[in-house]
Amino acid sequence: MKKALFLSLIIVVLFSCKKENKETDKPVEVEQTTMQKNLEKYVTVKLTSDVSKLTENEIKMLPILIEAANKMNDLFWYESYGDKTELLNSIQDEDTKKFVVINYGPWDRLAGNKSFVDGIGDKPEGANFYPKDMTKEEFESADIENKESIYNFVRRDENGKLYSIPYHKQFENELAQVSLLLIEASRLAEDEGLKKYLKLRAKALLDDNYQPSDLAWMDMKTNTLDIVIGPIETYEDQMFGNKAAHEGYVLIKDQEWSAKLARFASFLPELQIGLPVDDAYKTETPGTDSDLNAYDVVFYAGDCNSGSKTIAINLPNDEEVQLQKGTRRLQLKNAMRAKFDKILVPISEVLIDESQRQHITFDAFFANTMFHEVAHGLGIKNTINGKGTVRTSLKELSSALEEGKADVLGLYMVQQLHKKGEIEGDMKDYMTTFMASIFRSVRFGASSAHGKANMIRFNFFKEKGAFTRNEDGTYKVNYENMILAMKDLSNVILTLQGNGDYDGVGALVAAKGVISEELQSDLDRLSSASIPVDVVYEQGVEALGL
Repeated sequence: MKKALFLSLIIVVLFSCKKENKETDKPVEVEQTTMQKNLEKYVTVKLTSDVSKLTENEIKMLPILIEAANKMNDLFWYESYGDKTELLNSIQDEDTKKFVVINYGPWDRLAGNKSFVDGIGDKPEGANFYPKDMTKEEFESADIENKESIYNFVRRDENGKLYSIPYHKQFENELAQVSLLLIEASRLAEDEGLKKYLKLRAKALLDDNYQPSDLAWMDMKTNTLDIVIGPIETYEDQMFGNKAAHEGYVLIKDQEWSAKLARFASFLPELQIGLPVDDAYKTETPGTDSDLNAYDVVFYAGDCNSGSKTIAINLPNDEEVQLQKGTRRLQLKNAMRAKFDKILVPISEVLIDESQRQHITFDAFFANTMFHEVAHGLGIKNTINGKGTVRTSLKELSSALEEGKADVLGLYMVQQLHKKGEIEGDMKDYMTTFMASIFRSVRFGASSAHGKANMIRFNFFKEKGAFTRNEDGTYKVNYENMILAMKDLSNVILTLQGNGDYDGVGALVAAKGVISEELQSDLDRLSSASIPVDVVYEQGVEALGL
């Protein structure tokens, strides 16, 4: 009996020791810091392209173009924040520094520009384009040289009076260097169109007269390399939506994919006539000399590299050039594929009804994105009641409405061309992928132009029954209602643009440009599933293997 009791005791002790050791060996979970969680919003992607098909001169050009584009980073830093070096030197935590670099400043672009650095308040609406203490009313009543120019800063003199300084003067030394690099690249260019554009762009950087180089850029047809560089988009100026910010893309054309896309631009006049809006709002004829091409992007810099990354480009923004020659639509195929694989597919597995997930396809994502850019060329550029251009009459609200227009008219184009047999595949693919893409884009926050556009689309479509939310928190598309909602929203937006209805747009944004608590809780599930919001790039000469 004593012997049995002794053996039992030994077994209990051994078991207890084993259990204790097992618990001791268990890895200790270290809680992430807020900044580490912020950094996880982004997944790193290497930007590559097949450079084996490039000529010897094109290979030599690439590092020069990348160096030129890279110089846009410092210019955009100044425009978005001010003194980059002073800010970074004031921060000790390395993760915070990394996040500052991604955002080009101390405000989280994916969280409504919320400040994440102690002691720094809200981001000024006018970024660093205007004095931080300047009001809208003060600007509007001030006598300033070239007041409406998109290529100058507004500053105060020693007496407090507002004055302007053009970009080419503010950045004189930096732009002189960039100009010389573009001239150097032009000497290597074998394509005459590219050679001409590089020379004219080099000159434009020195005098802020960009229209000649924009026209030359539109005339390029046979180039393989391309660079988009200079002050281009006005999203950063959220006070007036007027000042252009510097950015740079270096691109390699995918000739095979571009050949497939070339024919779509010819349909623009026909699609313009068929827009679901009164005739008065579609009297303009879109240019048909527009290029629709696919590219690998090999370098991002400045505005386009801040926060969420662009996957397609529709340029130039100059209304006169658009009416003369249309626009060029550049589909950044390698960047698109990265976002589809790393972000869109995982999102659909969480938020799209299981029965519709087979309709999430890359071809549909590519087409929807492409026609979003093409759709910028549809509609109206000038108001029908003498208020000037749509952009100037709608001020800081114009970008959000224009992006909303491109979203819905892009789907309209897909639907119309699919009906004509010009686009293959199941229409359900395009609509389901369109729905999933809303969730991807909404995560950029409702503060940006694209963010407001996405929320308007989401809330409008919800009201029209274009989709329903299931009890399990997934969303199911109602395909018939989505087509009707698309037409209704197109009508609303085009009418607001044509009327230059600033107050009407303000009311639309206020009512529908917001994220509801229910939607936010669904978006939070994506974060809990560790699905990144966007990408950061490993890019440059080394990434290309040059």
